[in-house]
Amino acid sequence: MSLGSNITEARKLRGLTQENLAELVGVSFQAVSSWERDENLPDTARLKSLAEALNTSLDALFDEGKREWTLKAPHSDPEHMYTYIKAKAQSEKLEQTLKALPLIREKHKGQFRKGMVDRAPYITHPLTLACHALAMGIVDDDVIAALLLHDVIEDTDTKPEELPVNERVRKAVCLVSYNTYEGDKETIKPKYYEKIKENPLASLVKCIDRCNNLSCMADGFARGKMATYVVQTERYVLPLLDVVKAVPEWNNAAWLLSYQITSLLEAFKRLL
Repeated sequence: MSLGSNITEARKLRGLTQENLAELVGVSFQAVSSWERDENLPDTARLKSLAEALNTSLDALFDEGKREWTLKAPHSDPEHMYTYIKAKAQSEKLEQTLKALPLIREKHKGQFRKGMVDRAPYITHPLTLACHALAMGIVDDDVIAALLLHDVIEDTDTKPEELPVNERVRKAVCLVSYNTYEGDKETIKPKYYEKIKENPLASLVKCIDRCNNLSCMADGFARGKMATYVVQTERYVLPLLDVVKAVPEWNNAAWLLSYQITSLLEAFKRLL
């Protein structure tokens, strides 16, 4: 494929018009049109901003043998996951989990995950985390409830005292919620992770959360955000695995999470 064809494909994949792309790069839409028709080449000074606007790399833009992938939305089936978790909670008598399920269905209603191909219902995210824990053999009411509720304080109008859980779970959910800290997100990040590191349950929740976010970030993050996320994961999240590993019943889960997170990080570092 030519440079012009690659620009066109990447632009349409991002859902941008030629006018949108022109504004992001700082040129006229006629310039973009001429690039896509292979009549002119972008100025060298514009190439970096062009790649960033299209969420791709310069190598990909100039790759004449580029594969024509058909992108699909990540698979999600929130109703199936909801039913599975509910049935498991009923059989194992996980009372907090049974109360958390209808709460997140109500509170996350109308919210969606970011996606380039499709927007999945937001509830897919906490349900997936709970399924991950169950798949790793963690059948613990505190853990499953905390995973289900981990975003309700930060992303909805729910207050900590409204959570239908014990103090241990409430504390963990508060610790992973940025809006329970004072200051902007970037400034408080070191303090945020230090506080989480003091709490094994919060550490486990954050690690499972990050594992899922890493697996989905190519569908919802811009290229620069992906690179930042990789760096922050190595700096802040990987050390939390030592806290998780120190809990005997979570030792195997810590090993699996370490494998999954580091595998994703190394794959992204090579691609980015």
